[in-house]
Amino acid sequence: MEKKWVYSFAEGDGKNKQLLGGKGANLCELTQSGIRVPPGFVITTEACLSYLNDPHRTLPHDLMEQVKTHLRSVEEAMHRRFGEKKKPLLVSVRSGSAMSMPGMMDTILNLGLNQDTLEGLIHDTGNERFCYDAYRRFIQLFGKVALGVPDELFDEAFEQIKKQAQVTQDIDLSARDLKDICKKFLQVVERYTAKPFPHDPNEQLEIAIKAVFNSWMGKRAVDYRREFKITPEMANGTAVNIVAMVFGNMSNNSATGVGFTRDPGTGENVIFGEYLVNAQGEDVVAGIRTPKPLAAMADEMPGIFKELMELRNSLESHFKEVQDFEFTIEEGVLYCLQTRNGKMNATAMVRTSVEMVHEGLIDKNQALLRIKPDMLEQLLFPRLDPHTDMQPVAKGLAASPGGASGIAIFDADRAEKMGHNGHKVILVREETKPEDIHGFFASQGILTSRGGKTSHAAVVARGMGKPCVAGAEGITVDVKLRQAIIGEVRISEGDIITIDGSTGAVYLGEVPLIEAEFSSDLVTLLSWADEKARLLVMANADTPADAKRALKFGAMGIGLCRTERMFNDPARLPIVIDMIIADTKEEREKALDKLLPIQREDFKNIFSIMAPRPVTIRLLDPPIHEFLPQEQQLIDEIDILRNLRKNLRGLRVLSDTVSFMYQNDPAHPKVLTPADPELLDAVILKKEMMLSKVRSLHEVNPMLGHRGVRLGLTFPEIYSMQIRAILEAAAECRKEGIDVHPEIMIPQVCTAQELNRVKEWVAEIHKQVEDAYGLKISCSFGSMLEVVRACMRAENLAEEAEFFSFGTNDLTQATFSFSREDAENKFLPMYNMNHILQDNPFEVLDVKGVGKLMELAVQWGRTTRPGMKVGICGEHGGHPASIEFCHQIGLTYVSCSSPRVPIARLAAAHAAIKSR
Repeated sequence: MEKKWVYSFAEGDGKNKQLLGGKGANLCELTQSGIRVPPGFVITTEACLSYLNDPHRTLPHDLMEQVKTHLRSVEEAMHRRFGEKKKPLLVSVRSGSAMSMPGMMDTILNLGLNQDTLEGLIHDTGNERFCYDAYRRFIQLFGKVALGVPDELFDEAFEQIKKQAQVTQDIDLSARDLKDICKKFLQVVERYTAKPFPHDPNEQLEIAIKAVFNSWMGKRAVDYRREFKITPEMANGTAVNIVAMVFGNMSNNSATGVGFTRDPGTGENVIFGEYLVNAQGEDVVAGIRTPKPLAAMADEMPGIFKELMELRNSLESHFKEVQDFEFTIEEGVLYCLQTRNGKMNATAMVRTSVEMVHEGLIDKNQALLRIKPDMLEQLLFPRLDPHTDMQPVAKGLAASPGGASGIAIFDADRAEKMGHNGHKVILVREETKPEDIHGFFASQGILTSRGGKTSHAAVVARGMGKPCVAGAEGITVDVKLRQAIIGEVRISEGDIITIDGSTGAVYLGEVPLIEAEFSSDLVTLLSWADEKARLLVMANADTPADAKRALKFGAMGIGLCRTERMFNDPARLPIVIDMIIADTKEEREKALDKLLPIQREDFKNIFSIMAPRPVTIRLLDPPIHEFLPQEQQLIDEIDILRNLRKNLRGLRVLSDTVSFMYQNDPAHPKVLTPADPELLDAVILKKEMMLSKVRSLHEVNPMLGHRGVRLGLTFPEIYSMQIRAILEAAAECRKEGIDVHPEIMIPQVCTAQELNRVKEWVAEIHKQVEDAYGLKISCSFGSMLEVVRACMRAENLAEEAEFFSFGTNDLTQATFSFSREDAENKFLPMYNMNHILQDNPFEVLDVKGVGKLMELAVQWGRTTRPGMKVGICGEHGGHPASIEFCHQIGLTYVSCSSPRVPIARLAAAHAAIKSR
């Protein structure tokens, strides 16, 4: 049976965009709904794939016969004949894939012109200028798209004629001028191709079809699909739309334009767009002439404007979506040339969703589904002014969205000092460690030359809602010299820079920022999302300030409170260091006794802010060496101090420098003076003890070493202090009438025995606190699942744990045996580019591997404990596709950084609606 490659607009299925492309499918819909569209037909995407897969690039053998059959139908509808001198028919040949890719593929207009049909068109219309204008457009577009002639060659010839005619605008050229341009354009083609311009319209048509098919694999189309992650499942090949030409450049009673049914920038319910009189569509989009706003048509062409408003209403009513449409007016007759869903910013999308529900145009489900969750990022972070003329000097990974400007500072202490003094600071580091946290707090944003999107800098920045550009390997950061080098560009400390965490761009100087907006429309939309979602959305929050921020974004509780973040406060770090370097349990407990009231107060404040929502607190997780300086840094500092001690005169001369260097030293926050040698000895001794501890704690692979519950079991006094702080904070809240729901979570668990040991401590301390305060405290006990063995033993672990929370960052590392930051900086981009892996598994949850572990763990855990609460608190908890998977396997909640909470709320609603 003959394969059907071609469908007329009257017969094509307007819902089948995979086959007919978006443009072709919509033209079928428009035609069949009675909207005036020039007659035409669609060559399917299947024909495109057949052509592209043929090693000789040959069209399917019967394609052109089907094209000619449908062309005869167009001829009858237009009362014209393709390729004939009398009443010639001209057509456009336009691309159109299943996914909108505006401007990425090729189009040819006015096809069918040659010397004979041109003469017939002049005779038919009596408008010589119009005919030569159409011909010069056709020669240039066909020459460029189908024959590969560079545009510059046509432009040079065009400018010569305009100069001779002493005009600057195309519209001012006479018929004679345009005739000369056509002659020159034909010469350009013949010189470049060494062949005459194709004369036969049927040959022109076949060449044009091939050219449009080829544009699917053109560089800009391939780059666009890669950038926007358009997979073959979403769009594969381009259709070709062959449509009878109607002419907006026939006279001053003709025009062409582009319209949106609503304002794509604000969402306001007013028609938006531009038009040009006596022009073709390319003139509007190419900026050759300055178009007029559509509102001006109400005065210039009032009758047509009324029809345009009726078209606008019909399009929205039919497609139930804001439409971006093209139109042409030929001698007072309005034609719709195409329509597609309008591309709008997040502000406009949210507003139109809410308003279209209130207008009865769509329901709440449609309102939610029409907005991609990640779009909400535009509303939640300050962003750079998109109209800036400044060019970036470097590019890194877009690690945490938003824009920030400030002076470049190269160490966390100085960043904190400058920030507290009112300066806007960008912290610039090779990479960051937890000890830099105070610098994060004081900075507007973070720039690193190493690390990935899930590096420490990125994770913490997202948690704080601060912009971050990570892994900017084109930048060489020299912390000692306090400068960064980018090729010939040198950034010194104090220079102003701007980073864009949404694109990874780095700029010299200050780029204006546009503040984020959390509109009433967004509040309404997210309330609808919460109604539809089954998954609860929690936030990762580590401090009272984080908790307040989480509430602002609509978090339903805290799914991860990382206690180690509290240790990094500069006022607490000296106590933590004393705890780490302690040689005996008694010395360690002495330091912990100082930390207990501090942690208790933190927890109490967080519980109070979040009440009555649950708060899940993870006990200490990282290796304790992370709270100490690096070995080489300590060696350098000790050498400097020893040299100073040798010569007190040198100490006196350098006292100002020493005072500056050590005034914020965590070991001795005093100012060092030349008259205080004993203090110098004490500082050296403390540094030496820290160096000894750093060496003794050294591990070959610390992320798989002495951390989490292993550390807690080795030094039970650490976990005991944290457990007591949590329970006493809950008791004090209960005493004040605050309804709190604390949850204690144990990290890095791999056996039920580990859980059982810690659970016994919790039970013992729980009873002590209840007895001391004279009241009952509810507190859940749970486990992180971030070790592969824990997932495999979930049925057993559920005997001890009341809830599970997947730590998918570590679980992904363990499952793949990838070091996260090394993988992202070395081979993961290559893996993604070569389709060895479809996605970066640290950004998009690996459902086939990590996801399978999660699914099994959920099933096995609930076998032991039916209805068990299970969540996720890794970075994937804020990723829409990952959230959909979490819904599918029956998780109870997701937890993510606060700025991603609205995104997760919308994604959770999407998952619920789609599953129904």
